[in-house]
Amino acid sequence: MSARIGWVLGLILAVSALPASGRAQMPAVQCVPEDALICLHIARPTVLLDQLADDEMVQAIRSLSLYQQQTSDPGFQEFLNVIQFLETSLDTDWRSGLAQLTGGGITLAVCPDETVLAVVDSQDEHLLGRLHEIFVNIARSEAQKAGTSEKVTSREYGDATVWSFDGREAHAVIGQRFIFANRFERLQVALDQQASKGKTSLADNSAYQVARRAAGSDAVATAFVNLKPLVGLPPVTEALDKSRKNPLAALLLAGISESLRDSNWLALRLDVKDRTLALRALVDGQVAGPPNPAAFAVPQNAGAGARPSLSVPRRIAALSLYRDLHGFYAAKDKLFPERTSGLIFFENMMGIFFTGRDLTSEVLAEAEPGIQIVVAEQRFDPAEGTPAVKLPAFAAILRLRRPQQFGSVVEEAWQKAIGLINFTRGQQALPGLIIDRPSHGQIKYTLAYFSAGEAADKEKLDTRFNVRPTLALPGDYLVLSSTDGLARDLIDALSQAGGEDVAPLARTDSLLEISGKRVASILASNRQTLVRQDMVKKGKTKEEAEAGVDMLVTLLTCVDHVKLSIGRQNDLTQADLSMRLGLPKP
Repeated sequence: MSARIGWVLGLILAVSALPASGRAQMPAVQCVPEDALICLHIARPTVLLDQLADDEMVQAIRSLSLYQQQTSDPGFQEFLNVIQFLETSLDTDWRSGLAQLTGGGITLAVCPDETVLAVVDSQDEHLLGRLHEIFVNIARSEAQKAGTSEKVTSREYGDATVWSFDGREAHAVIGQRFIFANRFERLQVALDQQASKGKTSLADNSAYQVARRAAGSDAVATAFVNLKPLVGLPPVTEALDKSRKNPLAALLLAGISESLRDSNWLALRLDVKDRTLALRALVDGQVAGPPNPAAFAVPQNAGAGARPSLSVPRRIAALSLYRDLHGFYAAKDKLFPERTSGLIFFENMMGIFFTGRDLTSEVLAEAEPGIQIVVAEQRFDPAEGTPAVKLPAFAAILRLRRPQQFGSVVEEAWQKAIGLINFTRGQQALPGLIIDRPSHGQIKYTLAYFSAGEAADKEKLDTRFNVRPTLALPGDYLVLSSTDGLARDLIDALSQAGGEDVAPLARTDSLLEISGKRVASILASNRQTLVRQDMVKKGKTKEEAEAGVDMLVTLLTCVDHVKLSIGRQNDLTQADLSMRLGLPKP
């Protein structure tokens, strides 16, 4: 199949439109075999079209310099010419044509024998027939030019005419329905089921039925994944087992791999409103309480959960986790049966920093369940200097059970760590950190920083000047920050509640929020560095590297806010992802 035809088919299969009208057809899922591994159904694609490709969005995209640059690309220009040709031939504009051609929805299925099946339901049978006739003529013309005209074939199968444009794929137009498969045998099964002659379909699968009910029937789009066959595949098994070898991954991703490993199915639903995409994922596997080693990440009480995200100026991302650090490390022998050299080194260093205290019962037990991580864009003081590469600041926040008694222990451990860093850097003849004890309001904090007094150019300082390690103990909280600026902002954020407890997010163990615009700002401030890296590491020209970086920055500026929460609801593990989109700025 030519690249031109591939472009058009890809466009038609990517977006869809209005609820079907005309004569009734059996649901598309009944054409999908029962053993399908993945099935995606876009029930109301017009919602996607209206929300993501309305006039305002299209005009904003066309006004971008990146779009103007693409119009000079021969491949992109050919794509536009094909669209214009189809609009003229079908006497419609592209958006109305999509609404008519895919009016009943789109169903895509991936089957075990490496076959793919697509069912597209049209709102206009006549328009679908005209479009297919155009494709046949184009395919024949392209095949004649290439000397492979025998590959464009048609044959009768039942009441349908089956076409192939390359001798491998097969498709048929049956009334308002277009059915495609990458092998004739798979299309044959779908046509039998379309004619009610085939075996049981995915609609008869009990796991699919349960997952479908869990996802709901009113979504813009839904998807079903049969996890049992997939989890058994070596690459998937290896990916799920990685957390057992990496303590940090086990801490951050606790419960997720266990839930997937024990699940029969994954159900997804997509809703769209006010340019906000809301995706919900549900699996039937759960992490139970003790003695399950991953129970440290699951709130055992109905009212327990991760804390709400902390808000600070210029925040890029905020991560809040319900994690019982004491329970995590107490289960290390089950979580990590083979202790790595890195884990042994960590334990030895903690023993030095905390003066021989037991890491599990005397150190980690002092922290209440819960970890919060905040990442924020830095603002540099010109008097102190600006690094050539500007990195964001980050901080971790814990709540202590006995801050009065344990705060001094943490302070001592922190200063030992800074001393060790200085000793190591001194052995290498590198500048060390200077320790200071300034105040912010009523809170004293410990700051370590590099002096830029002898720097020749304070506008292009070394990367190390992004870091000013800081320890603060405001109230019951422990703040470990990469900079004093973020530490001060967190002191303010933690004191805004007036000392009152903030209610946790019940039954939620993980919460992540990201600002796409802030990520874009960080990339834009390091544009020259990123361009040089692409030129050196990827061999790109300067123009190619600049275009790639600018494209990424532009895409990120379209993402106002991303929020992901993971928890347990109604005996299911549930993840909710919302993404609020904005118009791209020229």
